[in-house]
Amino acid sequence: MLLELRHVSKRYGAMMVVPDLSLSVAEGDFVGVIGPNGAGKTTVFGLISGGLRCDAGAVVLGGLDVTALGADERCRAGIGRTFQIPHPFQGMTAYENALVAATFGAGLRGRQAQALARDAIERCGLEAAADILAARLTLLQRKRLELARAIATRPRLLLLDEVAGGLTDGEMNQLLQLVVSIHRSGVTVLWIEHLVHALVSAAGRLVVLADGRLLSDGDPGSVMQDRAVRETYLGSDIDEELTHAEH
Repeated sequence: MLLELRHVSKRYGAMMVVPDLSLSVAEGDFVGVIGPNGAGKTTVFGLISGGLRCDAGAVVLGGLDVTALGADERCRAGIGRTFQIPHPFQGMTAYENALVAATFGAGLRGRQAQALARDAIERCGLEAAADILAARLTLLQRKRLELARAIATRPRLLLLDEVAGGLTDGEMNQLLQLVVSIHRSGVTVLWIEHLVHALVSAAGRLVVLADGRLLSDGDPGSVMQDRAVRETYLGSDIDEELTHAEH
């Protein structure tokens, strides 16, 4: 297994957000993660990436226990992530943002870092915007830059947190195809998204969280028909998402 969460838990004060979660992701998987607001999805990503510390349990990456490692060390170990709201360095160009990721995330220097940054920019369709300040990019370009910065760290595991949020259907489809191409290049993908039909069309496996617990886990078709999942999403929402996926 590439990633294992072994009985991890996280609380904020008196509020238990993730009570006792175990989850495994094999190398090469494309796993979609869904759940209602407050389900603990982003908290789980924080526990995986090192932005948050587990109160109990262990995070294992490629057989190595990384529970005690910080976010920077986990990044260099092969965990890349994006955020719901893009966080580029506003005063740097798109290329410079990718170069920072290649330098400090992948640990490269000089021409190697420059080549990796250029490749990330090109793969994410930002060649024409490479020399534009991040503050001046469109929302779609900033989303693409989030991906470029993440893959410039040379991740084995890519965590995507609602990277399609705020985009039009056409823009979302462009981004979806980009994520699929990244996955096909050999990167394992774990993707949180409210646009469930996007995940159903691309992921080979769907995980549903509710109250920090695993509600359902399996192939997308079976999970979307799960009675507990349908009740969590109030039925009609699931039907609408399935209609989207079929078309």
